[in-house]
Amino acid sequence: ITSCGLPECITRGAEAIGWETGRGRSQTGPVRRGIGMACLMQGSSIPEIDMGAAWMKMNDDGSFNLHVGATDLGTGSDTVLSQIAAEVLTIDVERIICHSSDTDNTPFDVGAYASSTTYLSGTAVQKVAEKIRKQIRKVGAEILNLPVEIVTVEGGAVVGPGDKRATFRQIAVRSLYEKDQHQIQAVSSHITHQSPPPFSAHFAEVEVDTETGDIRVVRYVAAVDCGIALHPRLAEGQTEGGVLNGISHTLTEEYHYDDKGRMLNPDFNNYKIYTTRDLPELTTILVDAPEPSGPYGAKSVSEICINGPAPAIANAIYDAVGIRLNTLPFTPEKILEALGKL
Repeated sequence: ITSCGLPECITRGAEAIGWETGRGRSQTGPVRRGIGMACLMQGSSIPEIDMGAAWMKMNDDGSFNLHVGATDLGTGSDTVLSQIAAEVLTIDVERIICHSSDTDNTPFDVGAYASSTTYLSGTAVQKVAEKIRKQIRKVGAEILNLPVEIVTVEGGAVVGPGDKRATFRQIAVRSLYEKDQHQIQAVSSHITHQSPPPFSAHFAEVEVDTETGDIRVVRYVAAVDCGIALHPRLAEGQTEGGVLNGISHTLTEEYHYDDKGRMLNPDFNNYKIYTTRDLPELTTILVDAPEPSGPYGAKSVSEICINGPAPAIANAIYDAVGIRLNTLPFTPEKILEALGKL
């Protein structure tokens, strides 16, 4: 473990939920409030097994096609992978044209699983962009008639002493049309040798009705160390989506069968999943803890989000009414049975 922001996650999350003043409160009446928390970790890809690849080419207008096998399942990975390439090449992300998921046209990738896309496929993208940058620098130095050792790549151009400058478009036109014609392109692969875990601290405040057994999540705080969040809004959205899914399977999701094994709730009229209408007051805190082995310090921020609600809510129920529930979902019937009211 080469990076860990868990202590800061605990400190900031506890402050946000009001841990010191909210726990163990003296209460009367049928509805009781409690606060609970849980610490969690997950991992980023499967070391020595997972592999991702990327291919990139330069276009004659100075834009780039990035082909990746990693699939964007709604997590925003196309955007994040494009950001990584753009950062290496010192250009706006709009100049990266990302193509993903088409196995006829993209290189191999193990798939969007195991919390691996940013950490694994992102490193493959970083590697291929660095190869492209090296080729661009060489052609740019030739245009400027300077040794390659003294030029740099800055702001979408190769720059030398005395404000000498060759834009990416000039470089692309030279390489494709003018001299020593060739396609600036590269492919790179990456296999992970580590699985640096993201860490998180989740805090839940719940209301428990001791007469009906109803449980309501009032507030929720998720403080997460995903290394450096390359796209903070996407990281927040992924955390909040995972938390809502976790609350859903903690409180409502359950299969029911008859005595012949037929499912009694096979549709969403009878199998309750949470939607944004059920979302409690939710606070997401991103804690920076740069990961040396990840692209630009990133780790994963996917599966870890769903791991916290069950233990955090279980602990909050215990704080509210003094009972321990160990099987999901935490239904009103289980609450009343544990309270001795059934």
